[in-house]
Amino acid sequence: MPSVVKINVLTVPAEQRETLEQRFAARAGAVEGSDGFEWFELLRPVEGTDTYLVYTRWRSEEDFQRWMAGRAQAAHGGAPGEKPRPAATDATLWSFEVVQQAAPKQD
Repeated sequence: MPSVVKINVLTVPAEQRETLEQRFAARAGAVEGSDGFEWFELLRPVEGTDTYLVYTRWRSEEDFQRWMAGRAQAAHGGAPGEKPRPAATDATLWSFEVVQQAAPKQD
């Protein structure tokens, strides 16, 4: 069964970039212990766009859905009380299956 990749496409105005990155840094470790989790990357745009990509790879769609139903709610919920204003003005989730991959050759 191929791994699945989820890419959350976030539109982040320039004045909110630091806030977004700080929030991700503060939640480091929130997904790493989840069953089926394989990889995470937060990708910052370098030119011509205000779109961040949040890349995660999962062993299966079921593992991702289980995380979304449980720990993801806690990871994205924040502390009780007033929720901070979202740093992103728009979000879209892209889904892919891994059909080919390569890694550096080991000597």
